[in-house]
Amino acid sequence: MTHISDDLGAVLARIADALDRLAPPTAAAIDFTAADAYVWHAEGRRLEPVPRVSRVAMELLKGIDRTRDMLVDNTSRFARGLPANNALLWGARGMGKSSLVKAAHAEVNAGLVADGLPPLKLIEIHREDIETLPALMSLMRPAPFHFIVFCDDLSFDADDTSYKSLKAVLEGGIEGRPDNVIFYATSNRRHLLPRDMMENERSTAINPGEAVEEKVSLSDRFGLWLGFHKCSQDDYLEMVRGYAARFGLPIDDETLRRESLEWSTTRGARSGRTAWQYVQDVAGRLGVALTER
Repeated sequence: MTHISDDLGAVLARIADALDRLAPPTAAAIDFTAADAYVWHAEGRRLEPVPRVSRVAMELLKGIDRTRDMLVDNTSRFARGLPANNALLWGARGMGKSSLVKAAHAEVNAGLVADGLPPLKLIEIHREDIETLPALMSLMRPAPFHFIVFCDDLSFDADDTSYKSLKAVLEGGIEGRPDNVIFYATSNRRHLLPRDMMENERSTAINPGEAVEEKVSLSDRFGLWLGFHKCSQDDYLEMVRGYAARFGLPIDDETLRRESLEWSTTRGARSGRTAWQYVQDVAGRLGVALTER
């Protein structure tokens, strides 16, 4: 009888060990004082501190003054515990959508520190990890900080249903979005969905209006829509000159103007990204390191 009991105990022990191996790892305690920015890694359910955020100084973002002021104001109100909206920054590529989010975070944090208030935390989540948003929210909800959850280049394809997780987190669900969390996203699409996907929904649905409404309503969860459009030649040149002055490039204005316009023509676009790429090229040719003066 004892032998049978011993065998049964050994079997149960092996089963317990197997279940322990199958169980997801316990999330490590998060030190939100380690940094002001983090990257969410969905696979390990962990937040990796970012000691130094790659960002552009606010004063170098040209041609988006009204948009800049709206986002900074919304971010500042949220960080100080006042009502604010989720924000969708949409429009032309390379016009500083993600740069503005990071610059606004830095500017608002400078004001908070000056007033002796806790810093605002920036959490980046990758597009493919949107379905894990509820798990991320559960980590932030009890923390004594305010958080911006930021997703760059957010969009959804025809067979993608993860947008439902985002909809539930932004406004729906029993718990809803935590009071200390706000969601910012950038996208080239105003409604986050490709036009052919929306047209396909209309053509195949029993009730086309309702089918499209479910998907289009995702963008309605963002109370603040900020549009970015292709810049004028004057704005583009102002961006180039701003970078050149910031980094002390030894080049005369006429040469800078001529070369930068030629650079934009060969790429078929005028944007902040194009301006920065030109500045990198000319700095390399002139042997100048791009460190601030």
